[in-house]
Amino acid sequence: MNKIIGIDIGGSTTKVVGIYNNEIFSPLLVKADDPLASVYGALGKFLNMNNLTLPNIERIMLTGVGSSHLKDLIHGIPAIKVDEFKAIGLGGLYLSGLKEAIVVSMGTGTAIVKASGNDVVHIGGTGIGGGTLLGLSYKMLNIRNFNDLVTIAEQGNLSNVDLTIGDVHTNNIEGFLPETTMANFGKLNDLASKEDIALGIINLVLQSIGMLAVFATNICSIKDIVLTGNLSKIPQARSIFNLFETMFPVKFHIPNHSEFVTAIGAAITK
Repeated sequence: MNKIIGIDIGGSTTKVVGIYNNEIFSPLLVKADDPLASVYGALGKFLNMNNLTLPNIERIMLTGVGSSHLKDLIHGIPAIKVDEFKAIGLGGLYLSGLKEAIVVSMGTGTAIVKASGNDVVHIGGTGIGGGTLLGLSYKMLNIRNFNDLVTIAEQGNLSNVDLTIGDVHTNNIEGFLPETTMANFGKLNDLASKEDIALGIINLVLQSIGMLAVFATNICSIKDIVLTGNLSKIPQARSIFNLFETMFPVKFHIPNHSEFVTAIGAAITK
């Protein structure tokens, strides 16, 4: 049996994965300044990494915003386009092992879908995402690089940036911890360091997305949320979403290879 390749052509990155015997192999990420160039470059790199030739590939499954630029054949191999929302949902269930979930794709912006078996419905989304993260980082800190922002934020202290419930209430409020954010950047002061602001930006973006995901669970009566996309791999993500689990009856899942979920979902689409 030949291999199937899934390619997700996003706004800032192109992701490639291989599927063989229903197993993922060799996930690969490349920068996507130009959709056409990134696809052909990523495909060539992927084949070289795995010592594969074109006859080894059965088909290529394409998804993402840049897939519309591609034709139905790539190097003579059938290239089948998959609806991005469907790929997000199927990939999220595949990686998490769940039968039903709210799947959140945190890319340049954020998409939220309800996935139940093969049935995927786009619920909505937000323009808040990785693009917001990097835009605020650049204007506030003059930091353009995603990894640099994340590294700097590891030394940050949110108490110099965010206003919490504990800052304004002396008594406990049922259902909320004292460290629950009341206003992102609502306590920003002159003592806030570059590290504090970096963490504040990450917290603002991830909390905004997390709250929308919780709303989606209420609408759909589903308690499992699968987080995917590049932002799901931020070291601070787990602790931020853990706080939501203490306040709401939801469970956040961040599976292995979560940043490749859309490419994986495309690859496994029948």
